[in-house]
Order: sequence, then structure tokens, then C-alpha cells
Amino acid sequence: MATGYGPTPLLALSALLALGGPGLAPGPPPSTPHPQTVPTHAGRRPMSLAVESSAFTEGEAIPPRYTCDGDNVSPPLTWSGVPEETAALAVIVDDPDAPAGTWVHWVLYGLDPGRTELPEGVPARETVLDGARQGRNDFKEIGYGGPCPPRGQRHQYAFKVYALDASPELESGATKADLVEAMDGHVLAEGRLTGTYRRH
Repeated sequence: MATGYGPTPLLALSALLALGGPGLAPGPPPSTPHPQTVPTHAGRRPMSLAVESSAFTEGEAIPPRYTCDGDNVSPPLTWSGVPEETAALAVIVDDPDAPAGTWVHWVLYGLDPGRTELPEGVPARETVLDGARQGRNDFKEIGYGGPCPPRGQRHQYAFKVYALDASPELESGATKADLVEAMDGHVLAEGRLTGTYRRH
């Protein structure tokens, strides 16, 4: 039996909106996507740098000279593929196999974008290489601290180079965490060389 009631006010309003009734423009369909952000380098996967050393090759053992069992000096590094718009370079060396979590061995930033290499034995000073700055490693020291894993363990060491669109505004002595935060959204290209070391 018909009750004599029309559509409820809520249903009537819904129908009116759907049809774009008097004075009401229909909204976009629910499936219409929001406009996409204009792509920038910060939103793209970084390009690749080729990182090499005359002291060791990818996946091979790092000579003792560059470790705590030797002279504990930084190894020579070279890289290629730096984008033209690079404003600065940065280097991070760490050990992801350390028992207590990733151990940081070197933090270096503000390198001239035209540089394509690091010499052996970068001094353990706050400022080096025409104005580049060195951070504090997990040995609580400025500059490079070589591989020094527990005896009998073979660890991997990642020598990572970053090309940035802006020089990090960090004073000397910054940590890896400080540098990673400052580089966020500014990495144009990156590359790494991984070596290993085992203490007997």
C-alpha cells in the first residue's frame, strides 16, 4: 500500500546534487584523480655515479693500510657521471654489518662539484680540500676512521658518493644523521663502492 510519503529529504538532496539541480553544479566524479605534482629531481630516482678506487675493487678486500690494523688512512676514490647542475658533493662511509647497527666511518660534505676524486689520506681536520667539511664518525672523531670489525668477522663497507643540488648548510662535526636530513630532496645522483675487511 502506498504511504503517500515522497523521498526522504536526504535522498531528495542526493538526487538533486547528482543531477546538478537548480543552482547546483555537479561535482567531479568520485574517481577523478587530483592533479599530479610537476616532476622535479627531488621526486625522481637519483641518477647513478660510478665510484671506484685504485686500492680495491667492488666486493673485494680492503687493504689493511686503510684499516685500524694499518695506517688508518682513507683510501683513494674516483667517481664519474656527476650531473651538470650539481652544486656540491658528499661522501658517507659506513658498515651495515656492525653488531650494534650501522657504524659510520666517514662523513664528508661540501665538496666542490667539479671534483672527481679524493686522494689517499684525507687529513683528519674539520675543513679540507678547499673548503669541504668533515663530520664526526661513530668513533666520535672528525674525519675518516677505517674498518675495525670484531676479530674473525668479515664486514662490508659502503663508500657512498652523492651529487647534490645545494651544499648542505652544516658546520664541521655534523653526524651522518644530520647530513642525511640536510640532503633530503636534494640528491641528483649517487653511487657506491663496497669493500670488505676481516680481522684475523
